[in-house]
Amino acid sequence: MAYDLKMRVWRGDASGGALGDYVVPVETGEVVLDAIHRLQATQAGDLAVRWNCKAGKCGSCSAEINGRPRLMCMTRLSDFAEDETVTVTPMRTFPVIRDLVTDVSYNYEKAKQVPAVSLQPPDADGKRRMMQSDVARGQEFRKCIECFLCQNVCHVIRDHEDNKKAYAGPRFFLRYAELDMHPLDTEDRRKVTQDVAGLGMCNITKCCTEVCPEGIKITDNAIIPMKERVVDRKYDPVVWLGEKIFRRGDRASRTEV
Repeated sequence: MAYDLKMRVWRGDASGGALGDYVVPVETGEVVLDAIHRLQATQAGDLAVRWNCKAGKCGSCSAEINGRPRLMCMTRLSDFAEDETVTVTPMRTFPVIRDLVTDVSYNYEKAKQVPAVSLQPPDADGKRRMMQSDVARGQEFRKCIECFLCQNVCHVIRDHEDNKKAYAGPRFFLRYAELDMHPLDTEDRRKVTQDVAGLGMCNITKCCTEVCPEGIKITDNAIIPMKERVVDRKYDPVVWLGEKIFRRGDRASRTEV
């Protein structure tokens, strides 16, 4: 059954913009991205919107729909009353390029800071083995489609632009956890997760988990375990004593020179 959908869509660029009011004919069973495409085809040919798969797997069509960060392709119009106005705005945490398209390059810069995987040598028969439970745990982390909705809702950078230099955000805490928990990886990422990625700035409000379209338990299965690992290392008396001896020896060698 067809009906007319009332929409408010943000139009503008980095210099500013405003919400535009539209009435778009839609069909029962469609999603918000369908309505945006019809709007683009019939009334606003210059509307900028990022999308690709239309199946909830590429993470491209992230936006804020009635104030909630969601994928437009996975948000059904049936979630709203037919007489309700659906408002679509760009993700707030990232700079606007134009209309609904934001500059998410911040995330790619943070990805470069994650130390690469460093696997231990294979067994004598040339194979590497790991427990099925470890495989399953890592598989959850790899479900991430990089929609960056978790980054968008994280108040550490959403409300504090200055924090971006020192804070990687939940998507990359997920990546640090995936690699650090890999049983065959030899790289210890706990120090860099704390000092470079800013894990300590996260106060585990779980807002990132709530908006994840893949249902990844980012907070419970990645961030909290990584915090525990970092604390174990930082307050391990053996590690503390070793670092203290190392620093003392380093000062002594500099004095002798």
